[in-house]
Amino acid sequence: MAALVTGLIPILRTAVDATTTYKCRTLWFGFLCIRLVILFLAELPFTKLDADFSCNGTKDGICTRACFNRHFHKPMMVAWNFIYVLVIISVLLMELFASNLRSLAQKKKGKAGVEMEAQGKEEASAVSTDQTGRAVIDLHRDRGTVGFYLLSIILRILVELWFVYVLLSWNLPALSNDPYRCSTDVCSELHVCVLRAAPEKRMSIYALASISILIIVVSLIFCMYSIAHYLCNL
Repeated sequence: MAALVTGLIPILRTAVDATTTYKCRTLWFGFLCIRLVILFLAELPFTKLDADFSCNGTKDGICTRACFNRHFHKPMMVAWNFIYVLVIISVLLMELFASNLRSLAQKKKGKAGVEMEAQGKEEASAVSTDQTGRAVIDLHRDRGTVGFYLLSIILRILVELWFVYVLLSWNLPALSNDPYRCSTDVCSELHVCVLRAAPEKRMSIYALASISILIIVVSLIFCMYSIAHYLCNL
């Protein structure tokens, strides 16, 4: 996870310093950074998950490993990191689209003459330039741009919903304080297994689920605002 954090920081910094901006762009990258920090902290109690899992009556540890594999048969940290990468992709889709719009606008300005410059600005989709020289996407000018923007947000909502499902349906039930009774093909005897520091691990699940639910709520609100403001012209 530390390598993931180190590798993503330059990418996020480069994306935030890009020359094209659009509505709530800083908010989405802010959520990415918050998610990255929460993900890093939430994984700390799980770094020695196998050592925190112990069973009675085991001598060589084979039965404990077999019971551990049976109890934690669904992925945790790998699934979390993979879903976070999907969230990044959902944000970068809009970044690539914005970069493409800026490139098209620059080409039209370069090819158009003095007389066609005004017309080129009207046809240059939704891209304009602010006082600092940064390209700004005006979502009022093109419904297609608004539709792609909404698509990227909807993809983000779907990924976050999947993440909440993984947390609450896959991971949380495996972190109970109750002893786990296990018998496997390797060890036919019934063993009682317990997990150390289960409350801390459950708190990590709650923290991850909370930030995901917050992102889902904000994204839904912004989707409704965008539909009403840009598409319905309310």
